[in-house]
Parts: sequence; structure tokens; C-alpha cells
Amino acid sequence: MKRTEALDIVKESITRVIPDADFTALGPDDPFRDALEMDSLDFLSFVETLSERTGVRIDDEDTPQLTTLSASTDFLVARSK
Repeated sequence: MKRTEALDIVKESITRVIPDADFTALGPDDPFRDALEMDSLDFLSFVETLSERTGVRIDDEDTPQLTTLSASTDFLVARSK
């Protein structure tokens, strides 16, 4: 999976949970949970959506790697190889 494709999937997965998510003010390394006001259930839904869309297994110990756009993208690229 290419990085641009992975980033699009991350953003689309977030948008499914937070439909009005505004990525324009969110930097690649800004924690999106706070910026987008995601609660724990929203974050869990994001992780599940990301896993379903990509077929990548995401375990509980992986979730700290899914806190920013760039880290989530890196995670998907690494796991899809």
C-alpha cells in the first residue's frame, strides 16, 4: 500500500466516525483524538473501520500507533507489506 492511499483510508475511516472532521487545521503529527474531539467509543469505531477497510489486524497494543495521521499512515503501510 502506498502512503497516499493509506492516508486517504485513514481520513475516510475517521470521517465515517466523525462526519464533519476538518483536516485542514490538523497537522500530520497532531493527535487527532483531541483535535477532533473523539471519545473512546469514537476511537474504537475508527480502529474497527480502519481494520475492516484494509484487512489489517489491529490489536489493542497497536492502538498507541494510531494517534496521528502520519503514525496511522505509517502503521498501515508497514502492516500491508
